[in-house]
Amino acid sequence: MSYIIYAIPFFFLLIALELLAEHFRKTDYYRTNDAINSLTAGVLSRMFGILKALAPFTIYVMLYDNYALFTSGDSIWLGLIAFVLYDFCYYWNHRFGHEMSILWAAHVVHHSSEEYNLTTALRQTSGSFLSWIFYLPLAFLGVDPLLLLTVGSLNLIYQFWVHTRHIGRLGWLEWIFVTPSNHRAHHAQNQIYIDRNYGGVFIIWDRLFGSFQDELDQEPPIYGIRKALHSWNPIYANTHVYQQLIKDSWRTKAWSDKFKVWFGKTGWRPADMERDYPLGRVDLTRFKKFDIVISTRRKVYALIQHGLTTFVGLVFLLNITHLALMQQLLIIAWVIFASVSVGEVLAMKVAVWWLEVAKYLALVSVLVTQPIPFWLMLSISSFTVVSVAMWPSLKKEYTNIVEQKEDMAIVG
Repeated sequence: MSYIIYAIPFFFLLIALELLAEHFRKTDYYRTNDAINSLTAGVLSRMFGILKALAPFTIYVMLYDNYALFTSGDSIWLGLIAFVLYDFCYYWNHRFGHEMSILWAAHVVHHSSEEYNLTTALRQTSGSFLSWIFYLPLAFLGVDPLLLLTVGSLNLIYQFWVHTRHIGRLGWLEWIFVTPSNHRAHHAQNQIYIDRNYGGVFIIWDRLFGSFQDELDQEPPIYGIRKALHSWNPIYANTHVYQQLIKDSWRTKAWSDKFKVWFGKTGWRPADMERDYPLGRVDLTRFKKFDIVISTRRKVYALIQHGLTTFVGLVFLLNITHLALMQQLLIIAWVIFASVSVGEVLAMKVAVWWLEVAKYLALVSVLVTQPIPFWLMLSISSFTVVSVAMWPSLKKEYTNIVEQKEDMAIVG
């Protein structure tokens, strides 16, 4: 079984504790817009993950039932062996996820934050379609499908705590396990850290296969990706590399390059694409985090909207077995729409006002037409009332933005 859904309350508890540490240590590791963007990506990842899992899991079960070389019983030792084997497969999945363009397109969202904190751990992909292939060897080795789900979820849960800057080096543990220190190096875009430290639980794979790099005091990690995201839109965060690969594959002249764009080394582009459509890269000597200064009122509103989106997402995850397919798709569509709208709030987009109105009209129509429990209706209604109450002041803020842009246009 998967334990991830049960770990979510502990994730948020640890995030709260890290925020307390942030307050008392007077550090600057959190920004509201970045944290919301990371958490929203996590909600979408969980929802899409359930829908995507059926076909790969069915293939795994078929291989296990028909081609397993060994049969396993119930034993703590077998569980531990499966846990280690899973992490070995994870290492190669993660390594190829950085070194092959089509796999990087899926994984990039996890690295696109320019911060490094516990919300970054939840910044997971919704667009991974091939990573399951790396775990198929476990079916031939006789790892039971349910055991696979268990060790896979435990592997992911372990990785949560290493996404922090509040824990330094951990002595001899650095030689065996993935730790906050060696994983900070993994998330850095400094040249010395790129394509290093792929392990999920055990760092020994990196030491064995030559991909280990220690975190250096003289080279503080700079987080993010070389082609900076510059957006709070979670859908764009999940698709921007795919979009670039599609453009390059379509535009490039050589047929071999149309294929190589997808399956070549990450960052490689055909010569004609580099010449005709150059991409801007981050200059680390002048690195500046992407940020948009917004009012406290808008931050509070964005947090409320994120809370509503997360609440609906969690209700969906806990009740998915009781929902018809059409209901599942409608809820996912609403969460996607709401997530994009929150990102536009953070980006100070003027058109977001109409997105928010449409979002709540859709939500109210669901409350009116669908038989839902009273507690759920009360909870969603509370979010709605508080949000709508904030609209007049936000509308005034949007009006001021429009007037400022019009004044600038006249002056120009």
